[in-house]
Amino acid sequence: MTVTDREERVLGIIETARAKRPRFKDAHITMAHGAGGKATQTLVEGLFVPAFGSPALAALADAGTLSIGGVDVALTTDSFVVKPIRFPGGSIGELAVNGTVNDLAAAGARPLALSLSMVLEEGLPADVLRAEVDAIAAAAEAAGVEIVAGDTKVVERGHADQMYLCTAGIGAIDARASLSPASLRPGDRIMVSGTIGDHGTAIMLARGEFDLDAAVESDTCSLWPAVDALLDAAGPELRCLRDATRGGVASVLNELARASGVAMIVREGDVPVQPAVAGAAEILGIDPMYVANEGKLVAFVAPEAADAALTALRAVPGCERAMEIGEVKTEPPGMVLVQTAFGGKRVMDQLVGDPLPRIC
Repeated sequence: MTVTDREERVLGIIETARAKRPRFKDAHITMAHGAGGKATQTLVEGLFVPAFGSPALAALADAGTLSIGGVDVALTTDSFVVKPIRFPGGSIGELAVNGTVNDLAAAGARPLALSLSMVLEEGLPADVLRAEVDAIAAAAEAAGVEIVAGDTKVVERGHADQMYLCTAGIGAIDARASLSPASLRPGDRIMVSGTIGDHGTAIMLARGEFDLDAAVESDTCSLWPAVDALLDAAGPELRCLRDATRGGVASVLNELARASGVAMIVREGDVPVQPAVAGAAEILGIDPMYVANEGKLVAFVAPEAADAALTALRAVPGCERAMEIGEVKTEPPGMVLVQTAFGGKRVMDQLVGDPLPRIC
């Protein structure tokens, strides 16, 4: 497909704008700063990274890696403020465990242990707390991790939406893993491990803010079995992984395209989306590519290992609908394009605003 002069000029303008380092100049924090899109990027890259000066933090991965006594480990931290705390397919307790172990798994680390801090609201029913403690214990057992440290705080009534959870996780880097955005090459295949947008849609419907009735459940689960299968099938040909949480698949692709300086093309028709999720997104004017997931990963695999990786991924329970959705390209660098069902192309930009706040 030929590119017109006008299209080249527009792409050039976007490329120039993206090449500039973000500067945090906002006067106040908004909900958009927690959505995983442009505002989050500006906050992290424009304020946190320059202030803390850590090379690991500058990599913008969900888990940092370090060596302790000659052992390579991954370390991550996370907070969970989801509203409501219980939703179809899961709850804040299950989400806290899976969200943390998935950050480790996406770094190529086998999750080992977690710490857990609870911020509880005065007046929280004890039965609600017990239910979340049980959910945490069950999710930790399923993920093969231990809760080894914790803390509890209580705040005044009306200040915490029942409870907030904060975690830290540590995992051992798998010897088969050599994952980095810098390893992406033109021709690499882009895969997702299943249908996208399930979690964000389930949260939205659970809030009852829209007159929609659809049977959608959160996809929250541990992704280590999927990562383990990919490492077995592709080994060093597995280039990079990300779990597509806030900001969805679109935000992951944009982040990695910018970090690696490559282009990406996504085939819209190959992206797996449940009909109920697609319908809800269409009614609300939201692209499912920007909707959060809590049990889906995006994988980049060298072309020679793509078939084996996809077969291995589909053999993992919960990943039966894994799909290859696109390819890494050279031009335009740092950008993500979508090949539409009508044969055209459009730019898939980073998320602007926060269409679904408080989803994790």
